[in-house]
Amino acid sequence: MKVGVISDIHGNRVALREVLAAMPSVDRLLCAGDVVGYNPWHADCVDAMRGEPAALPEGPWPTEEISTVMGNHDRAVAGEMPFTFNGMAQAGVEHAKETLDDEQLSWLAALPEELLACDDRVKAVHGHPEDPDHYTYPEEFGPELLGDEDVLVMGHTHHQHHEVYDEGIVLNPGSVGQPRDGNYRAAFAVVDLDEWTVEEHRVRYDTGAVIDAVEEAGLPREIGFRLTQGR
Repeated sequence: MKVGVISDIHGNRVALREVLAAMPSVDRLLCAGDVVGYNPWHADCVDAMRGEPAALPEGPWPTEEISTVMGNHDRAVAGEMPFTFNGMAQAGVEHAKETLDDEQLSWLAALPEELLACDDRVKAVHGHPEDPDHYTYPEEFGPELLGDEDVLVMGHTHHQHHEVYDEGIVLNPGSVGQPRDGNYRAAFAVVDLDEWTVEEHRVRYDTGAVIDAVEEAGLPREIGFRLTQGR
């Protein structure tokens, strides 16, 4: 069984479209949270995760809901501010609150903090198994993070990395919509549960189109320009 894993879309429809177009054939798609925030296409990204592509521009949008956990930006937009955001993050949260409809907000509010999939072989959280807001960078990866699952998926740091241990796999697929590991290309990963392997992928997308949309939406210009530097 192959599982496509994405995370930290952050309202970047342009990057999400390229990731879904580049995704190889998989049996299941999972998202480790932060569907919204920063970039201006919050509603489109929520609808893509919900499997509601009717209103989206032509593209390889999923027609079934993608299993998704709640990220800190998702939680903030749905009503709870988990911690103090910087100016760019706060602007993205407010923009999402203003542009999402009640049904989309309700979907965000109902997201779980963790989920089990593939006969409980894969566990997805946003930040850390014991703290959804903790940034678990690659240097903190270790088999002690694993529970009964074979694969632990985390997001939040926007750093793509994985480790394979005797006990299982620890994986961060990286960020679709705002990579911060020095590589501007949108990130995703594919886990093969039969072969016990992980393929990390990066895909180019039109950052210029995102920069223009950020400015047109009245969001801080740095949100767009930082995308070109992967930070």
